[in-house]
Amino acid sequence: MYELIQVSDRSYYIQCPAKIGLVRLNDTDVCLIDSGNDKDAGRKVRQILDSNNWRLTAIYNTHSNADHIGGNKYLQGQTGCKIFAPGIECDFTQHPILEPSFLYGGYPCKELRHKFLMAQESNVEYLTREVVPEGFEIIDLPGHFFDMVGFRTPDDVIYLADCLSSRETLDKYQVGFIYDVEAYIKTLEMVKTLKAKMFVPAHAQVTENISELAQYNIDKVQEIAERIVALCKEPAYFEMILSKLFTEYALNMNFEQYVLVGSTVRSYLAWLKDTGRVSAISENNMLLWKQI
Repeated sequence: MYELIQVSDRSYYIQCPAKIGLVRLNDTDVCLIDSGNDKDAGRKVRQILDSNNWRLTAIYNTHSNADHIGGNKYLQGQTGCKIFAPGIECDFTQHPILEPSFLYGGYPCKELRHKFLMAQESNVEYLTREVVPEGFEIIDLPGHFFDMVGFRTPDDVIYLADCLSSRETLDKYQVGFIYDVEAYIKTLEMVKTLKAKMFVPAHAQVTENISELAQYNIDKVQEIAERIVALCKEPAYFEMILSKLFTEYALNMNFEQYVLVGSTVRSYLAWLKDTGRVSAISENNMLLWKQI
């Protein structure tokens, strides 16, 4: 874990729960793509930097989920590097309480205010095309989270953040977190068409061809959507739908999973309602979802 792996002349990744990208800008300066899940991750990154006599100039966050920004504060404090994040992700990174609050839909209780859902705040600036190193391309990857992006490096390596999951992860957990289902599918359809020397997803194996895995993720989204529609054959309230989905997929519910999967199911229901596959009706002061 936390092994530095080179994938091309200037592009690397650090093997950890959410892969950290590292790109050499010259003989001494490097930048990171994300920073890991906590202060300990930051320390391990710093050890890699020191052992190679590299100077960290900037961290480019793909999005604001805690497992991607958790090392920000430590590394910024140690190196003075700048940190950039796209759009709304910049605000979430500056104010990490927004992530568990958004997921829960209100003030998050203690079980949700921990490092896996709420990183330490860091001093971050908005990501624009003017602030990335020369030759870098920002790739918009909305869907998993609000304004998530990926990056193509000058030596043609693409870092894909959380826009897809490995087959093993999908087969085990089934319901991956999604904020905007329509945008997520559009992103994956775009990713299927990309060509690069190498693709580095945060939660899947590095590969030269991403198309097949992108399609597998699309198919899983469509499968879950069909299940949710089927669960609405008779009018059902949200908690009933969520409970049956957990049961059918043999998932184990705890408070964190209730919030993460529950938020995702609400996103599916919103998409299914907008596309005319389910409707929402009020009955006996309950909101019920019904297949159309």
